[in-house]
Amino acid sequence: MGETNVGLTSTEISNIWSSYLKSSMELRFYQYFYETTHDMEVKTIVEKMVVFSEKSLNDLKDIFLKENLTVPLGFTEKDVRLDVEKVFSDTFILYICHDISMLSLITYPSALPDCTRKDTIDYFQGAIQFTLQLQKEITNLMLQKGIFLKSPQVAMDHTIDMAGEIKYLNGLFGGSRPVNAAEIANLSRILHRARFSKMVLLSFSKLASDKEVKQHFSKGVVALNKVLDTLEDTFNKENIPYSASGDFNFFEVKNSPFSDKLMLFFVNTCLGMFCFIMINQALTSSLRSDIVTKFTVISNLMKKFYGKGLLLTITEKWLEQPPQVFNRKG
Repeated sequence: MGETNVGLTSTEISNIWSSYLKSSMELRFYQYFYETTHDMEVKTIVEKMVVFSEKSLNDLKDIFLKENLTVPLGFTEKDVRLDVEKVFSDTFILYICHDISMLSLITYPSALPDCTRKDTIDYFQGAIQFTLQLQKEITNLMLQKGIFLKSPQVAMDHTIDMAGEIKYLNGLFGGSRPVNAAEIANLSRILHRARFSKMVLLSFSKLASDKEVKQHFSKGVVALNKVLDTLEDTFNKENIPYSASGDFNFFEVKNSPFSDKLMLFFVNTCLGMFCFIMINQALTSSLRSDIVTKFTVISNLMKKFYGKGLLLTITEKWLEQPPQVFNRKG
């Protein structure tokens, strides 16, 4: 069981294919970050991510070749320029590295249970172990530098109580109860996420060369401003303090280090995937009707934006098709 002479399942093919695209994207960003990072502690972390991404691509390529499968194109040296001056502050770079590591902690563990072959099991287990250790190092460094964005710390009622009336769910027509811990956590996570995403989109809108791509990123900034207004209004009405924005500084440069294709893929995957995971979690764990309504509105707004991003990827002919079966319809 688990021997490599057993054929790959469709799920395994899908997972290694997605992982190859993801790793090739990450490598291009990390290569540029390594060249432009001044803080040696941040640079050390970036270097580890470069080494892992290179190894990851080689390991995945070996599996593809072993199965006589076409190796994905992914992202190449053509998608990054390492000779362009610094775009992101070192702190912003650390935030991006943290974000990508968090994405890995979602994608790799979800892929592992469907693996049946030793080489794919070994790959995803190794990826999870590396990412867990790296994420710990990144978080510790962010805490050390005082830039880790924490959820609000508020006094909680320690009595044990059961919700005895339907009005526990009320939030739209006055007389609503105070927000609970889960709702505060959801609001805080999405608030931090929206701020980070907004600054990524703002920086990418300055870097993009294609008019349609540039406009798309700018529209994303406008959409996220609406999200931020909604969430900050809730915190203010509830008198809950929330942490200030992170150090998302970026600099104007004449030439972009990244291709428009690379930036759009990052937005559609890293930002988009996290967006819907957080919103869906918030919708299932929030009980107050006004908060659920706000998350629903935000979800619809983001679906519209990221849906257009996918269409733009197709119209620009940047969407690499996943492996598919032979046409069996005759």
